[in-house]
Amino acid sequence: YYGAEVTGVSSTANLELVKSLGADHVIDYTVEDFTKTGETYDIIFDAVGKSSFSRCKNALNPKGIYLTTVITAADLLQVLLTSLAGGKKAKFMTAGLRPPAEITRELAFGAELMAAGKIKPVIDRSYPMEDIVAAHHYVETGHKKGSMVINVVDGG
Repeated sequence: YYGAEVTGVSSTANLELVKSLGADHVIDYTVEDFTKTGETYDIIFDAVGKSSFSRCKNALNPKGIYLTTVITAADLLQVLLTSLAGGKKAKFMTAGLRPPAEITRELAFGAELMAAGKIKPVIDRSYPMEDIVAAHHYVETGHKKGSMVINVVDGG
């Protein structure tokens, strides 16, 4: 949406999905390690916790940022240490720890982008609330593609 050049990293089975979502380039991690290609990036966003700052550091531009949603003790230390120095940074993204007004504004913006067809949600499967255990088991397989939807029905 913002005009960034995006490289997506996924397994062979998901390459076409990643391309269809708008990635300019895709790397199959079963064939190639994106941290060893010689390419460097302004931002590396690890949305699923498959990497680490130390592994990605050499693939970042001099002022690059490693952003993750899954923090480990080692990454937490890197977040603290890199916050004190210039150059490459490790950051941890927390959606729920921001002010409610900011979250509301971003959700409204996201809804506008979806309504305009600029964001394409990927829904893998949908489960009724009574099958939430089965949904969790499926997520734990590590093979889901996109989001899971749990249908909550008001009993009243």
